[in-house]
Amino acid sequence: MPASDVFDDGFAVQAVVLALIMSLPSVTFFIQLWPQVRCMMLMSNAVSNMEQHPANVNMGKCVESSGVSAKATAVSPTVFLQLKEHSVKLGILKRGLQIRKWRSREIKQFDPSSLTLYQWCYQGDCVPFGTWPQSIDGGWGPWSLWGECSRTCGGGVSSSLRHCDSPAPSGGGKYCLGERKRYRSCNTDPCPLGARDFREKQCADFDNMPFRGKYYNWKPYTGGGVKPCALNCLAEGYNFYTERAPAVIDGTQCNADSLDICINGECKHVGCDNILGSDAREDRCRVCGGDGSTCDAIEGFFNDSLPRGGYMEVVQIPRGSVHIEVREVAMSKNYIALKSEGDDYYINGAWTIDWPRKFDVAGTAFHYKRPTDEPESLEALGPTSENLIVMVLLQEQNLGIRYKFNVPITRTGSGDNEVGFTWNHQPWSECSATCAGGVQRQEAVCKRLDDSSIVQNNYCDPDSKPPENQRACNTEPCPPEWFIGDWLECSKTCDGGMRTRAVLCIRKIGPSEEETLDYSGCLTHRPVEMESCNNQSCPPQWVALDWSECTPKCGPGFKHRIVLCKSSDLSKTFPASQCPEESKPPVRIRCSLGRCPPPRWVTGDWGQCSAQCGLGQQMRTVQCLSYTGQASSDCPETVRPPSMQQCESKCDSTPISNTEECKDVNKVAYCPLVLKFKFCSRAYFRQMCCKTCQGH
Repeated sequence: MPASDVFDDGFAVQAVVLALIMSLPSVTFFIQLWPQVRCMMLMSNAVSNMEQHPANVNMGKCVESSGVSAKATAVSPTVFLQLKEHSVKLGILKRGLQIRKWRSREIKQFDPSSLTLYQWCYQGDCVPFGTWPQSIDGGWGPWSLWGECSRTCGGGVSSSLRHCDSPAPSGGGKYCLGERKRYRSCNTDPCPLGARDFREKQCADFDNMPFRGKYYNWKPYTGGGVKPCALNCLAEGYNFYTERAPAVIDGTQCNADSLDICINGECKHVGCDNILGSDAREDRCRVCGGDGSTCDAIEGFFNDSLPRGGYMEVVQIPRGSVHIEVREVAMSKNYIALKSEGDDYYINGAWTIDWPRKFDVAGTAFHYKRPTDEPESLEALGPTSENLIVMVLLQEQNLGIRYKFNVPITRTGSGDNEVGFTWNHQPWSECSATCAGGVQRQEAVCKRLDDSSIVQNNYCDPDSKPPENQRACNTEPCPPEWFIGDWLECSKTCDGGMRTRAVLCIRKIGPSEEETLDYSGCLTHRPVEMESCNNQSCPPQWVALDWSECTPKCGPGFKHRIVLCKSSDLSKTFPASQCPEESKPPVRIRCSLGRCPPPRWVTGDWGQCSAQCGLGQQMRTVQCLSYTGQASSDCPETVRPPSMQQCESKCDSTPISNTEECKDVNKVAYCPLVLKFKFCSRAYFRQMCCKTCQGH
C-alpha cells in the first residue's frame, strides 16, 4: 500500500496526532514532540512525491514550506516511519470503516534495515526513539554566612540563607524541602545596668516623626488585646496608643517576664540559656537546668486583724527569693503593700493606694493586680536583690492572705560532711476530711543519723527517697446539708426587684461525689430561695417627647422637642434641676428638608398710559423676592423684567375747539426739539407741544 494511502487527506493526519496525544506519557512530552509531529503533518502533502522520487528525499531534514521561503527542522526519516507505524498499530481509521494495516514492505522508498536504531529528534539532536525529558528535583545550595546580629547585648538573632539551585528544579521536578532561612542567637550577654529597654528604644525612635500632624513621646504599650510582636506605643501624657510598626526588631522580647523573642513578627521560644529553640528550663529555684535542690518552698496563710485598721506585717521575703505569690482569698477593702527593711514603701505606702501596674523593685518586676471581680494579688519571678516585707493595709476584717515563695538554701558548716543522713517517714497526718473519704499521708523527710533531727532534703540522696505513703480515712457519708448557691442578679436596679438562688439538700458520699436528696432529708430550716432587692426609689430621669417638624420647610432649619425630668414610673414631673444636666438629651437638632427655591423677579400690573392720546409710557413694579416673600438681592439682573414700556392711547377725532387754549404742556421741555426733528406730525408730540407745533 502506498504511503499516501495513510496521509492522503487531513482526516488521517488528525487521527494520527490524536492517537499520539492519547498514547504519549505526558502533555509535556507532546509539547516537546510537536515540531516533529507538525513537520510530519506538513510532509504528508509531499509523500507521493517522495514515493516517486526517493532520491530527492533529504534523510536528515524535514522541510516545512511557507510561501517562497522554507524552514528546515532536524528530523530523521525514521521519525516519519515510526510515527506512521505507531498510528497503524493503534488501529487508526482512514475515512471509511476498513482498518488499513501497514506493512514495511509496502514502503519501498525507505530501507529501515540500513538504520541500526530507530531515532527521533529532541532539542536538535538525534536520540533513541522514546527518549523524553526527565524531571529533575531541586537541591539546596550552601548556606550563606551568618548576618549581623540584631542586638548588641541582651540576646539578638542573626540569620543565614540558602537557595534551591544545586540543581534548580526542572522538567516538572520538585522544589527543595526544608528551611530556606535559619536563625541563631547572638550577643546573649546581659546589657549593662541601666541600659535602655530595647522595645522602649524602638518606640522612642518615632519621637521625631509627626503623628497626625503632632509630635509625641512614645513609650511601649504591652496591654491586653495587642500582638506581642507588634510595636505598639503609648503617647506619653495622652490616653491612646497606636501600632507604630507591624513587627518589632528581631530579638525583642515577646513579654517582659519571658525569654521568648520575636522573629519576623512571630514569638519564638528561647531557653533559659538564652539560646533560640533550646529546651533548657529553669527549675523552681530559677536555676537554668537545675534540679530544684538549691531552694526551699515557703507557704503560709495570714488572717490576723487590727481592731482599728492600719498596716500589719504579713511575711518577710528574704533576699534571693523567687516565684513570689501573695494573694487575698476573697475580695475586700484591704490592700496588699510592700516595703523594704528600712520602712521605705514601694507599693501602697503612706495610706496612698497605687494603681495596679508593674513595679520594678529589688531587681525584679512585681505585678500588682486589682481586678474588679477578683481578689487582689502581688506576683514576681525574682530573684530579689534585698530583703522585703509584705504588709497589708487593713480597713476591714482580714479574711485571709495566702503567700508562697522559694528561698535559697543557706548551707551549714563543713562539719555536716562528717554526719550521715537518711530518709524517714513522718507519722501519719490528720485525715484531710471528717467524712466522705479523706486521705492520711506519711511524708518522707531527711534526718541526721546522729540525732534524728530533720534537715533540708538536699542532704539526702534524691534517688533513694521513698515514695510518700497514703491511706484512706473517714469514708462514711457526710450528714445531709443545704447547698446554697449565689444570688443571681436582681431583676431591677431600683424601685424593687426580685433575685433568686439555688437551694438544694445534698449529701457528700465521696471526695468528689455528692447526691441530691428531698428537702425533707435536711433537718434544719430551709433557706430562702427568693427575696426582694433594690427597693430604693429610682432617681428622676430625663424623658424626651417626639421631635417637631423641621422648620422652615426648606433649607437648613431645626427640629425641637420637649425634655422633661420625670419619675421612673413617669407619674411625676420634677424640676429640671433634679435630673443630671450632663445626661440631658438635646432639645434642638439641625435638619433640612431639601434645598429652597432661589429668589425670583415678581412683577406688578401695568399702570395707566401717561398719554390720553397717542404714544405714552406706562409703569409697573418689579421686585426680587425670596420664596418666603421677603425682599432679596440675589436675583440675576440679566433676567430682570422691564418696569416701563411704551403705550398708545386712542385719540379722539373731534378737532379742538377754538375755545380751548393750544399750549405746550408745562412739564415738557423738549418741544423745540420736536419741531426741529419734525415729530409734530405724530399725535402724541403734537398734543404735548400744541403751541409749538401749531401751524406746522
